Amino acid sequence: MTLIKSISGIRGTIGGNTETNLTPLDIVRFTASYGTWLKKEYSATNLKVVIGRDARISGEMVHGLVSQTLVGLGIDVIDVGLSTTPTVEMAVILENANGGIVLTASHNPKQWNALKLLNHKGEFINAKAGETILELAKNEDFTFAEVENLGETKIVDDYIDRHIKEILKLDYVKLDAIKKMKLKVVVDGINSTGGIAVPKLLEQFDVEVVPLFCEPTGDFAHDPEPLEKNLTSISKAVKMYNADFGIVVDPDVDRLVFIDEKGVIFGEEYTLVACADYILSKEKGNTVSNLSSSRALRDITEKKYGMEYKASAVGEVNVVEMMKDVNAVIGGEGNGGIIYPKLHYGRDALVGIVFFLSLLAEKKIKVSELKKEYPHYFMSKMKMTLSDSVDIDLLLQKVAEKYNEEQINTIDGVKIDFENHWVHLRKSNTEPIIRIYSEALSQEKADKIATDLIKEIETLI
Repeated sequence: MTLIKSISGIRGTIGGNTETNLTPLDIVRFTASYGTWLKKEYSATNLKVVIGRDARISGEMVHGLVSQTLVGLGIDVIDVGLSTTPTVEMAVILENANGGIVLTASHNPKQWNALKLLNHKGEFINAKAGETILELAKNEDFTFAEVENLGETKIVDDYIDRHIKEILKLDYVKLDAIKKMKLKVVVDGINSTGGIAVPKLLEQFDVEVVPLFCEPTGDFAHDPEPLEKNLTSISKAVKMYNADFGIVVDPDVDRLVFIDEKGVIFGEEYTLVACADYILSKEKGNTVSNLSSSRALRDITEKKYGMEYKASAVGEVNVVEMMKDVNAVIGGEGNGGIIYPKLHYGRDALVGIVFFLSLLAEKKIKVSELKKEYPHYFMSKMKMTLSDSVDIDLLLQKVAEKYNEEQINTIDGVKIDFENHWVHLRKSNTEPIIRIYSEALSQEKADKIATDLIKEIETLI
């Protein structure tokens, strides 16, 4: 059982004792600290905060505690109910709100929940704000409103529809061409809000939807992280129903994975590659992903379009910051997260689906044929558990020194770029673990790079 407090929010397992699990008292304390930070940040009265949630079993309980805590602070709540992370981000912008809270533990299992905190731009709060909120929570430094100054709640239940309308307004959306394709698509909504949002979106394009786990019960039908090992059901369903392809999202709909017509995973790393390929063909500009994302995006950006690619530290807030710095036209993370600034600065599976559909309509090819057009890389993801006595920072420094003749990046752990492969080592902020990501031209090579480095680290220890 776990409770993790970080600069981006609070997450943990439901039940148990305070300070070691995500209990009602922890939820109220952290919500109050966020609301207090908003009141200090904006001296104006009539503050507004948007809240929405995924379909987790604990969602209704957490939702009630968060909403009424904000009301108790004198803050008005715009309640969008069952929603998606990108929808809440859009709602903050459209409502001109002071902030937002998304109640979701993203790809974590059903016993988890979390509060993701947004600023007035609908973006995740930065490190400085997060540190302030953590300090407020630690000291319980908040004052609640008197009865005449309590906040009010407004329920708005159509924000997924509004979100979809904003996407359809974007340039390069090939609405008519997609309709003419008469597609059949299997949708795995993991029994969360993707089961609501994705079919609603596809209806706009006359796509025949075969729903799989689309009832928002919160009882996840499989491990919610959209990795190949967890997607056997949709792979079988695509072939069974003779569908054109499959769509998988995580519980809060900010990660996106496709399954081709043969039931083979397109690869979460290639979601961003395909969407970037489409946008760069229409609009020249730079791209950004994080250090642990596939080299394929760099290849497409630089070799195919002659533009500049940049890699940020891992984490959406870091990707967004670099996207703004280099004026990127599209970016995201290799976990299937698409960020398109002309809509909003947040990972958004719905806009990714539309760009992917538009690309297929323009090229008039199948998903398996599209995959063949991109650089073919393979990735390995491993981790190494160490004892508490090991100085991980010193260990990573030694690794960097050993490979100092290669291209080294140390903005987030240590990434070593070789000619035909790379490896990235990151330490966990919550446990004595080094995560090791590698990419090469074959799966065997990627796995070997990671295992060899683990052996080298053991030697250094």
